[in-house]
Amino acid sequence: MYKILVVEDDNELRNLFTKVLAKNGYRPFGAIDGGEALSVLSSEYIDLVISDLMMPELDGYELIKKMRDAGSTVPVLIITAKDSFRDMQQGFLTGADDYMVKPVNVNEMALRVGALLRRAKIISERKQTIGGFTLEYDSMTVITETGREVLPQKEFLLLFKLVSYPNRIFTRAQLMDDIWGPGSETEVRTVDVHINRLRDRFRDNEDFEIVTVRGLGYKAVRKN
Repeated sequence: MYKILVVEDDNELRNLFTKVLAKNGYRPFGAIDGGEALSVLSSEYIDLVISDLMMPELDGYELIKKMRDAGSTVPVLIITAKDSFRDMQQGFLTGADDYMVKPVNVNEMALRVGALLRRAKIISERKQTIGGFTLEYDSMTVITETGREVLPQKEFLLLFKLVSYPNRIFTRAQLMDDIWGPGSETEVRTVDVHINRLRDRFRDNEDFEIVTVRGLGYKAVRKN
């Protein structure tokens, strides 16, 4: 049974979310702010976190930052009343995986939780499929209906990262740290070069496209 941590300082909303999650077969935990959430994360194996942003003591942004700084890859779904693009941008750049604006449809919330958990499982299995396009991490291979192709390491890792999180925006700096490693002396524009190579290589594919998000970075978007 998947364990879901709900971080929300509104008692009624937190109780509603936990009831809906339990009804959908998950085991929910509750926390009133980021500090309490970190205590739960230190004592329980949590599969996914649902977090508000505006909370006392330690807010959602700081919670996610502390999780990512500690190396946690647990998926995070933000549910907040903060509905501006800048708020959403900050949430994704901090390390969130999905973002919903209150008031939310709790059934949609449950669907998104399921999608995030499936994606996390696929990533842990080191294989990713999008339409008729499959990436095998261990062999750095792309498999399509027309055959198999082994990609150069950096291109494969970059593509795997983007396709593993459809619609999630990654900055060039994030991609540099993840693919080339923190402290790399490689210029950030190298990311652009590799993105262009991937676009050229798979320009005719019918499953996804790599989209430039002006002022931010890149994301992979499903075509179908």
